Amino acid sequence: MNSKINFAWLAKMAWRDSRRNYSRLLLFVSSIVLGIAALVAIYSLGYNLQQNIDTQAASLLGADLEISNNTPPTPKITNLIDSLKGQKSEERSFASMIYFPKSSGTRLAQIRALEGNFPYYGELETEPASAGKSFRNKKEVLVDQTLMLQYQAQVGDSLKVGEVTFLIAGILKKAPGQTGIAATVAPSVYIPLSYLKQTGLAQKGSRIVYRYYFKFAPTVNMPLLVKKIEPTVEREDYNYRTVESQKEDTGRTFRDLTRFLSLVGFIALLLGCVGVASAIHIYIREKLNSIAILRCLGVKASQAFLIYLIQISGIGLIGSLLGAGLGAVIQQFLPAVLKDFLPFELATELSFSAIGQGIVLGVIISNLFALLSLISIRKVSPLNVLRASYEQGQITKDPLKWLVYLLIVLFVFGFTWLQMKKWTDAIAFTVGVMVAFLLLLGVASLLMWLVRRFFPSSWGYLGRQGLANLYRPNNQTAILMVSIGLGTMFICTLLFVQNILLDRIKLSTDGDQPNMVLFDIQTSQKQGVTNLLKQQKLPVLQSVPIVTMRLEQLNGQTSVEALKDTTNRRWRGLFSREYRVTFRDSLISTEKVVKGKWNGEAKDLNAVPISLEDGYAERNMIKIGDTLTFNVQGTMVTTVVSSLRDVDWAGVQTNFLVVFPKGVLEEAPQFHVLLTHVPTNEVSAKFQQSIVRQFPNISLIDLGLILTVLDDISTKIGFVIRFMAGFSILTGLIVLIASVLISKYQRIQESVLLRTLGASRRQILVITALEYFFLGTLASATGVLLAVGGGWALAHFSFETDFDPQFVPVLLVFLIVPAITVFIGLANSWGILSRSPLEVLRQDV
Repeated sequence: MNSKINFAWLAKMAWRDSRRNYSRLLLFVSSIVLGIAALVAIYSLGYNLQQNIDTQAASLLGADLEISNNTPPTPKITNLIDSLKGQKSEERSFASMIYFPKSSGTRLAQIRALEGNFPYYGELETEPASAGKSFRNKKEVLVDQTLMLQYQAQVGDSLKVGEVTFLIAGILKKAPGQTGIAATVAPSVYIPLSYLKQTGLAQKGSRIVYRYYFKFAPTVNMPLLVKKIEPTVEREDYNYRTVESQKEDTGRTFRDLTRFLSLVGFIALLLGCVGVASAIHIYIREKLNSIAILRCLGVKASQAFLIYLIQISGIGLIGSLLGAGLGAVIQQFLPAVLKDFLPFELATELSFSAIGQGIVLGVIISNLFALLSLISIRKVSPLNVLRASYEQGQITKDPLKWLVYLLIVLFVFGFTWLQMKKWTDAIAFTVGVMVAFLLLLGVASLLMWLVRRFFPSSWGYLGRQGLANLYRPNNQTAILMVSIGLGTMFICTLLFVQNILLDRIKLSTDGDQPNMVLFDIQTSQKQGVTNLLKQQKLPVLQSVPIVTMRLEQLNGQTSVEALKDTTNRRWRGLFSREYRVTFRDSLISTEKVVKGKWNGEAKDLNAVPISLEDGYAERNMIKIGDTLTFNVQGTMVTTVVSSLRDVDWAGVQTNFLVVFPKGVLEEAPQFHVLLTHVPTNEVSAKFQQSIVRQFPNISLIDLGLILTVLDDISTKIGFVIRFMAGFSILTGLIVLIASVLISKYQRIQESVLLRTLGASRRQILVITALEYFFLGTLASATGVLLAVGGGWALAHFSFETDFDPQFVPVLLVFLIVPAITVFIGLANSWGILSRSPLEVLRQDV
């Protein structure tokens, strides 16, 4: 042979060798098609999201500039707002109860009191369309469509908000920046700002967000304007948004989403590539005689290696092209999958850069995993023609194989870093992927060892043969258990997490635990509300006074001095935020002191002992003994931090960052929160109607409603996760199909041998069915066991709750996986089982 590398001849040889095996080679890369498709679809989604954000950012904000905060505007902010030239709109939003007189329905909603022509870009999409404009100057409201459907209300019905009864002018379908999830959690009701005072809802303790929207002439230089107003806005601790900042914020949010989805798709691709590595391994073992013959004819080891590398690269390119094409189709359906999370209608178009990235990624990663077996070709000598089997030991000792492993790990790290942009996160993900695969493989291997160790010798022949087939030469038991087990683990873990979240809320409504919270109760209303609870035989489980105040000094340092101190790393809003504080002489069930000593009664009014939530203190570098001076509505109160508390914010209790002792705030202006327990939905509805009629300013949080909302949200999120997990599950099934077809030669030999020894078709069919049943069962068991372990860890360490899973859905998954495995195994093996030994030998052997 010519000593120079003749690529034309190598390509020709690769083509000739592949002609009889092209169907098997296509099976190799079919494992990566879905992974590539997922990534191309997600890359295209990211491209389309960015394009839509760039073109729709103004309609997402609805204005050129928004200035907002949850406190009334200071004189400086008022002067700033008055000085800005252009169109102006004002909005005040807050949570409040609404009442549908027709159905007697009540619900906590987000009230938006609007004045002006906002939105200036886009529109309030309503039915009828004219309602978005007409309600502003009349005693009318717009009601979110979810509320209209829930309470079977119609345009023209009445709606009571506070003390005012409005006419429903239209159904609100879409508002600037609103998503489907946001509408589920806090459905909006728009009222004219001119009627806000009449509603009586803007009282002490009401948490109102003040927003001011501006539209400027096209000639206004927005960057220059922002630079001018920024010092005043920040100094007064207000917030502002522009179209450009809206682009950045929205783009950043969805970049994070697409990066996360890309990593999920990448896991499916890695799973498929593990299948490729296993399939190529068997393919190369079956080609050893052909390679040895080529070596006898003078072909160098490097040339033989290149022949099969070209062959695999070509097929990898075809697989990547197929995956990219499928991904281009799938991306047309992603907007429907994510519609509840998008604040705009997503228009899709083909992204050639996404397709190119997917193709390049597919070729590189399929070659990397194929190299694990391809490098063994270098060790094939002409003497292999005379040998009965390949010397496995030579391959495992090949140092280049470890180099390939290193390249694969580096590639995974590099890809992850490109998505996450943080090397620490990339390392964590890479290590996590390695641990997950190794753990799956380890658990699968352990289960297989246990089966072999405690092999059921007393079983009948067919059962023993089916189980023993899991150890046949060239078996792919481990890889199939890993791939199918990973898909099973995804689904079961998702089910466990959903159950944990829902059960945690359900526990709050069990027994006599509080399941309804009443807030914004004025002092003059407290006795009346208490009497109403007694009339309806409902308990007052907790009554909490709340006093609003601001922090003036921390260890003698004022807010102005803190802003000038460049070494200060405390939160900017530490001084400007409004603190909602309570006072009591004891801890409640959701709290425990972790540092210092609890003081329930003040003895020295010049240094009042207070308790802070430990996380808040840590974030702001506040220690035991530090001095904080609060402005309690005009009166300065000096306090000393005496204890730090660990607070369970998920508990159904009134929890606070700052708690005062008794003997200090009793005479301060305050409002109240009451907690009660309602036994049934009927009692809850009756009580809510009474509260809304008698005390319209009081708002209620019904944990039964929260449970329904959480269930709805978790279902929507779960659908997205299941959609992405589906790529891994389908990849596992494709790996299963490919492995069955790839090992066809081995199965032909076994089938012929069994038939020659007198086995009937029925016996071989039962043996094959049992083999795949055992395989599917062990794979499903592996996934379920890991999901149980993961669910327990999430419950105890992340959610800090008991792990009490619902096993019925998991049992269904556990039963379905083996059934699918058996079906696929039999369908792909039927051609061997239904033919005579001689016919099979003549055609295939």
